[in-house]
Amino acid sequence: MIINEFEIINNYFNHFKKKDKYIMKGIGDDCAILKIPKNKFLSVSTDTLVEGIHFLKTINPIDLSYKALAVNLSDLAAMGADPKWLTLSITMPYINLKWIKYFSKNFIKLIYKNKMKLIGGDTTKGPLSITISAYGLIPKGKALFRNGAKVGDLIYVTGTLGNSAAGLELLTKKISITDKKIYNFLIKKHLRPVPRILQGKILRNIATSAIDISDGLIMDLNHILNASKCGATLNLDNFPISKKLKNNFFKKKWINWALYCGEDYELCFTIPKKQKKKLDELMKFSDVPYTHIGNITPFKKGYQLLEFKKPIKLKKIGFNHFF
Repeated sequence: MIINEFEIINNYFNHFKKKDKYIMKGIGDDCAILKIPKNKFLSVSTDTLVEGIHFLKTINPIDLSYKALAVNLSDLAAMGADPKWLTLSITMPYINLKWIKYFSKNFIKLIYKNKMKLIGGDTTKGPLSITISAYGLIPKGKALFRNGAKVGDLIYVTGTLGNSAAGLELLTKKISITDKKIYNFLIKKHLRPVPRILQGKILRNIATSAIDISDGLIMDLNHILNASKCGATLNLDNFPISKKLKNNFFKKKWINWALYCGEDYELCFTIPKKQKKKLDELMKFSDVPYTHIGNITPFKKGYQLLEFKKPIKLKKIGFNHFF
C-alpha cells in the first residue's frame, strides 16, 4: 500500500476536534496562525532528536514519542511557561506504519495530557529524527531568563541528578546491575524524564534565573553564570544523588553522572536569600524535592567545587553535539 505524507498526517496525527479560540488556523494550510492572549508573551522552543545521537536505534517508538515531547516541555518549564501548542516534523528512512501507529497514538495521548494542541509539522524521507517546536504562554514580566543571577543568590536544583546517565549506560551495556527494580528505575529516568512545568510556574514569581539540565549541571549552570556575569561555589556534599546510585555504584561514577552527563531535565535556578522562606512555602505544594547546592559569587572567581569544605578539581565537560 502506497501512502503519502498528507495521509500520514490525516490518518495518524490530525485528531484534535476540540476548538481552541486562539488557533485561527491549525493543521491543513501552509502556516498555522495563532492569536496571543492579552498580557501574555509567547515562548518558543525547538529541539531535534537524531537517531544514534539523542536516542538509540533500539528505542521503542512509545518511549521516543514521550521523550521528544518531554525535552521541549522542559525548555518551556525553564522559562516558567504554560504549554499551549506544538508542531511536529518527522524524518524517516522509509514508511513503517506500525512504528508510526505506536508513535502517534502515544504522542497524541501525551499532548492531551499536557493540554496542548498540535498545529502543524512536516514529514520527509531521511535518517530518523524528530523535531518539535513547542509554544507556551507566560504572563508579561514573569519570564525566567539565564541572565538574572546576582552575587549572593542561592543555587538550587529540583529532583536528583545522575539517574538518566546511569540509565543510558545500562541501556548501552557499559555498566550492569542485578537488581531488576533499580535497573528499571534508572532506565525509566533516562527514557521518560518528567518536565518540571509546575515548578517552573512557581519559580517565575521568585527566581532570578533558571535553566533545565539537559547537557549536564556544570555546563548548564555555566550558561547562567556567563549570561549573568557571575561565579559560583558548589557544595558537592549537598548534591541530591539518589540512594540507588550511591548504594550501587562507585562514587567516581555517580559524581561524573551528576555533574557532567545531563539529560536529567531537572531545573537549576537561583533565588535571593530573602526569598528562601517563600520558596519553601510555594514548593510544599509540589511533590518534587529541591536542594540548595551552592551560592552565586563574583564573576572573577569563576565556579568552584567544594567537598568537605575544601576546593577540589574535576576535569570534564557536559554534552557537546560536535565533540
